[in-house]
Amino acid sequence: MKNLVRAILAGIGAKKIGGGRCGCIGTIVVFLILYWLLGYVFDVF
Repeated sequence: MKNLVRAILAGIGAKKIGGGRCGCIGTIVVFLILYWLLGYVFDVF
């Protein structure tokens, strides 16, 4: 369940941050970075 929430939050953040001028590749890169960072956040809580 944590992975699903983590993926949804990373997807929303990637759409907001990388969805503009960066295009598809930028959105994917931002998604991967956010997914990786959220892994540390969910490990703490």
